[in-house]
Amino acid sequence: MELAFYCSKSQRQNLQIYISTRYPEWKMKNFSSKYHPYSHHHTQESQNQDTRKQKETAIEEEEEERARCEWDFSLSTIVSSSNDNNSTASISDALGVIEFDETNSIIATGGIARKIRIYSLESLLPHESTSQDVHDTIFLDHARARDYYICTPAKLSSFRWKPRSDGRVLGSGDYDGVVMEYNLERRIPIFERDEHGGRRVWSVDYSHCDPTMGASGSDDGTMQMWDTRSESGECVATVQPSVRRSAVCCVEFNPFGGPIVAIGCADSKVYGYDHRMMADPVFVLDGHRKTVTYIKFLDNATLVSASIDGCLKLWNSDNSNVIRTYHGHVNNRNFVGLSVWRNGGLLGCGSENNKVFVYDKRWSEPVWVHESSPMGKDGCGSGFVSSVCWRQVGEDQCTLVTGGSDGVLQVFRGKRKTRAG
Repeated sequence: MELAFYCSKSQRQNLQIYISTRYPEWKMKNFSSKYHPYSHHHTQESQNQDTRKQKETAIEEEEEERARCEWDFSLSTIVSSSNDNNSTASISDALGVIEFDETNSIIATGGIARKIRIYSLESLLPHESTSQDVHDTIFLDHARARDYYICTPAKLSSFRWKPRSDGRVLGSGDYDGVVMEYNLERRIPIFERDEHGGRRVWSVDYSHCDPTMGASGSDDGTMQMWDTRSESGECVATVQPSVRRSAVCCVEFNPFGGPIVAIGCADSKVYGYDHRMMADPVFVLDGHRKTVTYIKFLDNATLVSASIDGCLKLWNSDNSNVIRTYHGHVNNRNFVGLSVWRNGGLLGCGSENNKVFVYDKRWSEPVWVHESSPMGKDGCGSGFVSSVCWRQVGEDQCTLVTGGSDGVLQVFRGKRKTRAG
């Protein structure tokens, strides 16, 4: 019979003498310090872990490759100005914001031109109701493609359709620090608020729980919530997320009905507040290296952020951890747009090399890239993609609308490939 014990050298020697004297028929094995009774088990477990990791890696690579080949995208429509040969006119028409209404059939665009242009999706995709090949690109002019436009007093930086307004009310934020609402049936402003001291309003949004409550983020370093039922736009709450009063660049209420409003700041962080009690943030997402320009809810607890550090990040707001980081597009200076298609799990953004990028939320690399115009001799494009917006319908087909710094509007259609077998 063999016994194994863990003891000091002197204790082991004394024990050997005692056993050999008391029980001469027994033999005690002289274990070296290198022997460990669990070493074999530990080695086997390590091998099993390595095998599992290899299998998981293989599965992830297979999923990533599937994500790359899962979609077919095509450019359906290009809308530009008739005076595109005039470079000054093109620059002055830069598009900074695109928004679908709740019906996903009306599109509003705005930017430097001080115009709100309203398009019906039907006018932008006329071949949808014809036998024309969907892969043929149609070229349109803004003047003929739009349904109508409304002139605004300042350059526009942000839009948001007011929930439960049946597409009749559109809120906007402008470069003069003013928040306005427009009645699109009457084509007149119906609400005006100027509480950011003339500092540029970068973002506006409405609560989905209570659409009479809106919010705006500004260069003045604050996010302000206001009541649209009050003619003066009574301030409900004001928060200054950054101690240094860094600009608030993006604001988004939880579109799934929760009480959270997310705020992206120039201090590189995302703050989440419960709008019922705004004293302190309920979460802080810290991972970007530069200004956070956009924040979007993908689901009730998952958010996507964009930054001029050149990446997107997927976050779990419950534990404030980064789930995934997306690289590929170029962004180190401008607002290039961010939109999420929740049904299909796709992310869209622009790029400073004048390309449109689409990411699958499951993979860090882009699944599709489209160059909007040829590159110049210096390796740079003539502009950049400055705004993007997904249509929130369907699961196997999608629509992505993008706007450029040159004022060109593009409509892309995507279709999920048929899976073999």
